[in-house]
Amino acid sequence: MKDFGEKTRKILREAADNFNLISKDVILLKSVARAAELIISSLRSGRKVITAGNGGSAADAQHMVAELVGKFSGERKPLKAVALTVNTSTITALANDYDFEQVFARQIDAIGEESDVFIGITTSGMSKNVISALKKAKEKGLATIGLLGRDGGEAKELCDIPIVVPNNSTPRIQEAHIMIIHALCELIDESFKEE
Repeated sequence: MKDFGEKTRKILREAADNFNLISKDVILLKSVARAAELIISSLRSGRKVITAGNGGSAADAQHMVAELVGKFSGERKPLKAVALTVNTSTITALANDYDFEQVFARQIDAIGEESDVFIGITTSGMSKNVISALKKAKEKGLATIGLLGRDGGEAKELCDIPIVVPNNSTPRIQEAHIMIIHALCELIDESFKEE
């Protein structure tokens, strides 16, 4: 019989060690602060936040939008935010009629406006559809933020603000991404609670 208790302790220790490392990563912390400032400025100007990712990163994209449109830690006005991962009819039509690489870029072409903020989430930094979306966002004048992992991959160079979790483990990167999303949401909430 396997010792699941010991395995669980090891997993939680790895996660805690990862959180400890990124909480001391000056570049990452500055990037999160810059991202919060950019998002707040964009929302105050009447613009919107657009998010996208694949798999667990799609869930993170939707989670962030839920916190912005709803609330994170206290009452405030709803904020404009859209996840490109929620409309299965649109996603499957675009994948079928064009290519899966275009499922987010085409949506950005339709609804993205100059000075909106696009947040692309990819643990590898190499997701083709997120990279295509970042390129389209840049082309249309959107600000771009990347929640990335490993070394940031190809996506890093397409982001005005890359937030890179320097880890090679997808689960540890995803855990850090949701923690960063929560930090961003808390900073945004604090800013808009004052209104």
